[in-house]
Amino acid sequence: MASAQKPYHIGTVARQHELLGLGKPRHPLITVFPHNTVKYDELVKLQAFTLGFYCIAVKTDFDGKLRYGQGFYDFDKGIMSFISPGQLLKKMDVGSAPAGGYSLIIHPDFINGSVLADKMNGYGFFAYEINEALHLSETERVAVEEIFVSIEREYNTADDSFSKDIIIAQIDLLLQYSNRFYVRQFKTREAANDGILMRMEKILLEYFSDKTPEGARIPTVQDVAARLNISPGYLSDMLRSVTGQTAQEHIHYRLIEKAKSLLSATDLQVSEVAYQLGFDYPQSFHKLFKNKTKMSPLEFRKLSN
Repeated sequence: MASAQKPYHIGTVARQHELLGLGKPRHPLITVFPHNTVKYDELVKLQAFTLGFYCIAVKTDFDGKLRYGQGFYDFDKGIMSFISPGQLLKKMDVGSAPAGGYSLIIHPDFINGSVLADKMNGYGFFAYEINEALHLSETERVAVEEIFVSIEREYNTADDSFSKDIIIAQIDLLLQYSNRFYVRQFKTREAANDGILMRMEKILLEYFSDKTPEGARIPTVQDVAARLNISPGYLSDMLRSVTGQTAQEHIHYRLIEKAKSLLSATDLQVSEVAYQLGFDYPQSFHKLFKNKTKMSPLEFRKLSN
């Protein structure tokens, strides 16, 4: 049986320029360009590819699609996407309409040693999937494109000792705005978020209702996110924005609530409760329970009775 073809790796800014029909980049580690200057003829030939750099893009007036996982995502409105090094992308359909907006490509070496390097790792949206892109209002789109234009101006006209720091500061500003707009998106999509929360509660109920020791297992954030068809990072950030808890904290909350029910309503030994909930070692259950409730399982049982 033939093995699956390995994704093509686009490792350098220069190679990305070649694939997009652009000239030689002014800098080997960073580039910014408007989408209406791009030719996708070579890129669309790739069935799957990864990048060796960050890519931040704002796309408008584009009827194409980019495949990620099992589905296509339409870029038919003003949206932003954030791609991190190593993220898998699949075959593109560029459509017929010219693309508006900009792309900013940043090799990790460009920001190494700067404060921005650590901040980039802290932004969860670089771990989101393409179908969790940031949808911009018209006012937000204008603000974002102004920053892209400022970066492009600095990139194309300045080449002195201040230029790199100025560009890094503008990237930092762009990401701070993006973080603000994602929080807004979480809060304005209450109906969709409520649906995710309801589905998550049902999934956790299924996990914690399994009374067979061989079937019991503590769900991870990755387990729940996979069943919800969203990325772990998006799930945690959405929950933090809506409920104040991360996905891991929410799972632990439901786990402890189930443990309290078993401790107060059954005669199971603490070790049996631990095994039924999916813990390999009762000590791990004891430690988590005490950390969350400030009392041991036995102390809770005595108090509840």
